[in-house]
Amino acid sequence: MTEILIRNAQTILTMDDDRSELTDADLLIRDGVIAEIGKGLTTDGDIVEAQGCVVTPGLVNTHHHLYQTLTRAVPGGQDALLFGWLRTLYPIWSRFGPEEMRASALIGLSELALSGCTLSSDHLYLYPNGARLDDTIDAARELGLRFHPTRGAMSIGESAGGLPPDSLVEDEEAILADMTRVVDRFHDASEGAMIRVGLAPCSPFSVSRELMRDTALLARDKGVMLHTHLAENDEDIAYSLAQFGCRPGQYAEDLGWVGPDVWHAHCVKLDADEIRLFARTRTGVAHCPCSNCRLGSGIAPIRAMRDAGVPVGLGVDGSASNDSGNLVAEARQAMLLQRVARGADAMSAREALEIATRSGADILGRPDCGRLMPGKRADIALWDVSSIHSAGSWDPAALLLAGPTTVRHLFVEGRQIVRDGQITTIDLPRAIEHQNRLARALQG
Repeated sequence: MTEILIRNAQTILTMDDDRSELTDADLLIRDGVIAEIGKGLTTDGDIVEAQGCVVTPGLVNTHHHLYQTLTRAVPGGQDALLFGWLRTLYPIWSRFGPEEMRASALIGLSELALSGCTLSSDHLYLYPNGARLDDTIDAARELGLRFHPTRGAMSIGESAGGLPPDSLVEDEEAILADMTRVVDRFHDASEGAMIRVGLAPCSPFSVSRELMRDTALLARDKGVMLHTHLAENDEDIAYSLAQFGCRPGQYAEDLGWVGPDVWHAHCVKLDADEIRLFARTRTGVAHCPCSNCRLGSGIAPIRAMRDAGVPVGLGVDGSASNDSGNLVAEARQAMLLQRVARGADAMSAREALEIATRSGADILGRPDCGRLMPGKRADIALWDVSSIHSAGSWDPAALLLAGPTTVRHLFVEGRQIVRDGQITTIDLPRAIEHQNRLARALQG
């Protein structure tokens, strides 16, 4: 039995069922699980002093393309809308292989960890030159983050009227076969699982209706979740109307892509009927505010979604369209955008933090994560509010108004991944050097 006591926290924001907040309190971890929260706790194990810290559940990232950390701020794509941006990046991505996929995932996940993230999904939808989903899973295991990768796919290339080049699309039978392989090999449905796998055809403009339908059938047969992009911008809506004769929400419903085992990325352009559909079916949304700003897609109607009962989580999206991967900064941006759209009282700092923790975990089917309660997984972020970022703050627990954007300490399953602002599990400077070397080779 191993124990760790987080002692004398200034505030613990539990995100429990009552959204309890404790001051001058302790949290006891036992064998990777939260054992107790309260005052005056003791242990014979290790002690982590948390004076001057706000303690929160680890943040949850519900949408990412980790491979894109190798293509940040690419000239030609910096000022483009979604479809033009994709056409600029596709030829570069076609030169990736297993080394690039693994290296970029290691950097992207490390960046997330430093911003307080303990559980991340990933949407990998292209597999050039022998790359596999296995490459990103290997990186997550080395770092120690809880991981929910999705086996994405593109099957309709330019010659068939799709957006991606033919060199990046796959045969649909081969896609389904590899989806089956990765689920059988890696998916762990048990409570506390470190790896779960989802299935995720890239988007309605890069796969066939048949693949969307067959993937939904396969996912439900295997008991795994479904993910894709939907209703991201005006181009997306126009494509759906022109190609399918309906809006994206109806397209998703017709093909079995609604329900509590489904979450869609972006959904910037959902209309009122689609919001009601998602609320009724408990279909999740991964809100990616920085990416939506970066690509000029618009402001997703998150206030309307939340009020209707749509499950909403946060995603940093790919680092080529963000171009950062800081999840707590993403939560702040989500709060600010709803205020721009709806007024200063549209979203509080605490609600945005709830979206980034408990709500995101629920979308990924992980009620064992995202809240600090006895019996839940010990995925915990400690934020130093004694430094300049919070100096003068009357409410340090309002982290998204005045607080740090990197963690002091981070625990995943009770294992310390970040200590004093530094990754503990890998040689991060060496990984950064490797990443930059690969990026320079791609530029050549």
